[in-house]
Amino acid sequence: MVKDRNYKSICDQIKNLDGIRFAGILNDKGKLIEGGMKDGLETLSSTRDDEMLFMELVLRVKMRQEFDSQLGKVKFALALRDKVLEMSFPIDKFVLFVVGESTLSYTAAPQKILEIIE
Repeated sequence: MVKDRNYKSICDQIKNLDGIRFAGILNDKGKLIEGGMKDGLETLSSTRDDEMLFMELVLRVKMRQEFDSQLGKVKFALALRDKVLEMSFPIDKFVLFVVGESTLSYTAAPQKILEIIE
């Protein structure tokens, strides 16, 4: 784990990118420990739905890590939905979850985020 990594700064830098709606750090239980919605934007889901989404996402990331020894570590994963682009990035012992507009480039956006977190 990287010592003294500033997760708030990472989330803030990502939220400042064009087209990003949400950037947050999730712990191993799916609890949001840093970050959140970009100022001035409304969430598209309820708090309860967010909690379920976060728990499911963390579980999915853990399951993917089962194949790290055979396939290499996951750098990021994404899901393109009708309304948003969701991206997850393992970061130390946490998960960085980023939500952007569905029109975001699903090649350029993750690369910019990787540059911020690496």
